[in-house]
Amino acid sequence: MTRIERPFDMTRLEDEWLEADGFGGFASGTVGTLRTRRYHALLLTATRAPGGRVVLINGVEAWLEGNGERYPLSMQRYMPDVLYPDATANLVEFTTEPWPTWRFEFNAQTLITAEVFVSKATCETVLRWRWQCPQGRSQSDALTLKVRPLLSGRDYHALHHENAAFNFAAQITDDASGASWQPYGDLPRIHAASNGTYTQAPDWYRNFCYVRERERGLDYTEDLATPGVFSFDLAGAEAHALMILSASNEAPANSKAAATRRAGDLEELEQRRRHALGSRLQRSADAYVVQRNEGRTLLAGFPWFTDWGRDTFIAMRGLLIASGHLDAAEAILLEWSGTLSEGMLPNRFPDYGDAPEYNSVDASLWFIVAVHDYLATHHAGAATTARLHAAAEAILAGYTQGTRFNIKACAQDGLLCAGVPGVQLTWMDARVGDWVVTPRIGKPVEVEALWINALRIAATWNGAWQEPAARAMQAFHERFVDPSTGALFDNVDVDHVAGTVDRSIRPNQIFAVGGLPFALLEGAAARAVVDQVEAQLLTPLGLRTLAPSDPAYRGRYSGAPFERDGAYHQGTAWPWLLGPFVEAWLRVHGNTRDACRQARTRFLAPLYAHLDHAGLDHISEIADGDAPHAPAGTPFQAWSLGELLRLDYLLAGLDRNAA
Repeated sequence: MTRIERPFDMTRLEDEWLEADGFGGFASGTVGTLRTRRYHALLLTATRAPGGRVVLINGVEAWLEGNGERYPLSMQRYMPDVLYPDATANLVEFTTEPWPTWRFEFNAQTLITAEVFVSKATCETVLRWRWQCPQGRSQSDALTLKVRPLLSGRDYHALHHENAAFNFAAQITDDASGASWQPYGDLPRIHAASNGTYTQAPDWYRNFCYVRERERGLDYTEDLATPGVFSFDLAGAEAHALMILSASNEAPANSKAAATRRAGDLEELEQRRRHALGSRLQRSADAYVVQRNEGRTLLAGFPWFTDWGRDTFIAMRGLLIASGHLDAAEAILLEWSGTLSEGMLPNRFPDYGDAPEYNSVDASLWFIVAVHDYLATHHAGAATTARLHAAAEAILAGYTQGTRFNIKACAQDGLLCAGVPGVQLTWMDARVGDWVVTPRIGKPVEVEALWINALRIAATWNGAWQEPAARAMQAFHERFVDPSTGALFDNVDVDHVAGTVDRSIRPNQIFAVGGLPFALLEGAAARAVVDQVEAQLLTPLGLRTLAPSDPAYRGRYSGAPFERDGAYHQGTAWPWLLGPFVEAWLRVHGNTRDACRQARTRFLAPLYAHLDHAGLDHISEIADGDAPHAPAGTPFQAWSLGELLRLDYLLAGLDRNAA
């Protein structure tokens, strides 16, 4: 839970909250109610779960009227940089428990609580406002709440502008408590049920300004349509108003009484569901689990990622397997195993269309690691175990014989080579036009660690993989140790040129010591790797992707796409890499209670503190390599949170078993 109280640090007003619906859709916004991204919306739905996402209701303009005064309950930013209305003086508290909740205070008689949550069972967004005021107030104290929905009807990556094609026509319920609209014929119908009264009053609100998009060097202005106004006469000792927003072909609640009952049922259901999830991290982890076809998958992050192969298999180790959500883990592994092609699993699924992209060397190997972790729980039945074994065998056979992009076990040393010009295959996958920022063609160090781990995992049920694993392990020791430092090269046989090496100091070498089931190095060799990574790459929010001493180092992730992508893996820090680093650090410093306490204090404490900043209750995708290590990228990233959860369970287990 995050709680923010007045007086506010103004930067906190742009921290972000997230409510996910389990199908790829979500609602999100900021503490200050401002929309700072094109992705901030109250009803953003996946038309082909989890893809085909469209923004239907971007937000609302909400205000109170009473005693001749108008009190704002929402804020907007317009071009060029105008904040109107400004509710900052009246916002006294924000919390994410049990869901995003704001408290506004306008005078001694006017204390308003506003709430928003998404029902994961139904994909409906519920908005509620409550007037909490003293008993015995006079009739002159009456307040009216007015709410204008702000609509678009666009792809969630796009922006909307005033146009004559927008359809303002509304279907209004018999008691005028609800309305539905279909702005464009190819989009789902939008429904709004309430315990108030709707009046048709179409208008355009123009020139919204999204500052996060402006910072990212993208288009950042938008026009939104508002078809009408909902009015609520707030009465009673604790008066409340509610709206239920949905997108479907089914009829919503069609009266004030029905809407009130519906909102109460959804609130009770969602309260029980969240309570059953347990801890704050578990509740946040649940946001990433979504439907795909008849199975499950994980979204890599919010607001703009779909489901990516490597991200899914890395994140699920903490989000699901270590956390004990084994049915979901099994469903995801089985769903993805059905996408095998030529020994490869997809790198990602696109927003639109069914054709997955097979352009990753490591996603398939991370799948085998996730299979290992899952099968170690002994949750799988015989049929599931057989299917997962068969998928792992197909991957190893495909990689041994050779598959796309020159991915093949090398006949000379048994290591895995990969890569062709113009294609990014490793997790360091930034690309700008035809420029692959970190191509790493050859034998990247973390790919070899994954390859050897995959061979050793398969050897536990099929002895035929023991010899290839031993051969690759011997070659790794012979070829990757840099004699000048004792640490590891980032790549050997660069561009498939035998004997060449890349001495760039990057975090990828840490996987030879931590983060995978089998360490490739021990003793002094492992210590040399951990010491180099700690000295040159460690930040409070993750490992830098390149040492600051390197001429190519970029310490700030900012600017237009070209500048940002150029820094993405050239110095930017990644929180998810703290998982393998801390595991490696513990292996070389001894798994004692004292070491566990040090690890929690030094490495995990900053991540837990970060839960109260940026993407609230979540961990950001990246951070600047330079101090103060400002968070960037997606504010809600699956593998960042997953590795924090995995570390939390790992340290708890080590602490229990430590001497």
